[in-house]
Amino acid sequence: MQNIALVAGSSRPNSQSGKVARYLRQRLIALGLSSETHSSIIDLGQDPLPQWPSDGAAHWPEHAAKLQAADAVVVVAPEFHGMASPALKNFFLYATKTELAHKPGLLVGISSGVGGAYPISELRASGYKNCRLCYLPEHLIVRHVDKVLNDADAASEDDRRIRERADYALDILARYAEALKPVRAAIDMGNPVFANGM
Repeated sequence: MQNIALVAGSSRPNSQSGKVARYLRQRLIALGLSSETHSSIIDLGQDPLPQWPSDGAAHWPEHAAKLQAADAVVVVAPEFHGMASPALKNFFLYATKTELAHKPGLLVGISSGVGGAYPISELRASGYKNCRLCYLPEHLIVRHVDKVLNDADAASEDDRRIRERADYALDILARYAEALKPVRAAIDMGNPVFANGM
């Protein structure tokens, strides 16, 4: 059983990203991949971070503790004007290798329409450099997010398909989490010469 943190990357307090993060957490528990006590949600709409750098980041110590305890991370990335959300990009300015290095990360793109791919591409390019998060080759894109993952049962064929794909991706994430534990233990992350990525 893995300890998994889910990051809902919207700055909106009652976001679709938060809904998707809660759904994925429930699936992790139902599939026996995690548990109530071994999974947590960091909702950047409910517990926002001030623009980095800031000494007044009241929620960061709690967020950092959840990330440090996690074996893997799910990053729910809403698409804002074809980009990853400002709240999520700001989150990655706070996160360091202390919290995330050499842990697997599942990217989940969110779109109210047919988009959702751009945040994944953007985060694969820049959302890992200094924190050393290892994005899986697998990812999810939840399109027409307001119409799916709402009820206990799938409301449409699209809803059924994304639920099945989510279970598949979460299973892969849990397997990577187990496989990377000895890798993290074997790497010297205290070497100051290579504190940042290239």
